[in-house]
Amino acid sequence: MKTLLFICSLVLPVLLSAQNNVEPSKEIVVKGEVEKEKTITIDEILSMKSVEIGDLTITNHTGEKRHTARAMKGVLLKELLSDVVFKTDSPKYLSEFYFTLVATDGYKVVYSWNEIYNSPTGDNIYIVTEKEGKGIKDMSDGILSVCTTDFKTGRRHVKALSQIIVARVK
Repeated sequence: MKTLLFICSLVLPVLLSAQNNVEPSKEIVVKGEVEKEKTITIDEILSMKSVEIGDLTITNHTGEKRHTARAMKGVLLKELLSDVVFKTDSPKYLSEFYFTLVATDGYKVVYSWNEIYNSPTGDNIYIVTEKEGKGIKDMSDGILSVCTTDFKTGRRHVKALSQIIVARVK
């Protein structure tokens, strides 16, 4: 019995930590209802103007504090997407578009076109270029997306962001 408990004490922490690790992302592929698929590399992100985000308390779905991401800098998501052309005949249909941000482990979050381009939320959705003194190339999860004005910040906190799928409500 002692041997079994000893083995469990060694194996269980490894299994639990493996669930929290995601494969770091190195680029973001923007695809879907766009005129031309686009791949955005970390170097392209770093070439854009980065702004101070500051500290952000990450909470779960009930609002319980998980941790605080400190000293962040980032690029606005809408600036990252500024040269993406959407497949539509008229701007009146842009309200039908939504964006699914996908992590390497399959985690997904959704923003509407209006959230990003037609509300204060869009001025608070960032691709993080620096966190806690580490640049994006040294961050363990690769590309990170946060929305600083969400009430439950962990819900749209995307580690290892690898894709942005643009879709349209039909």
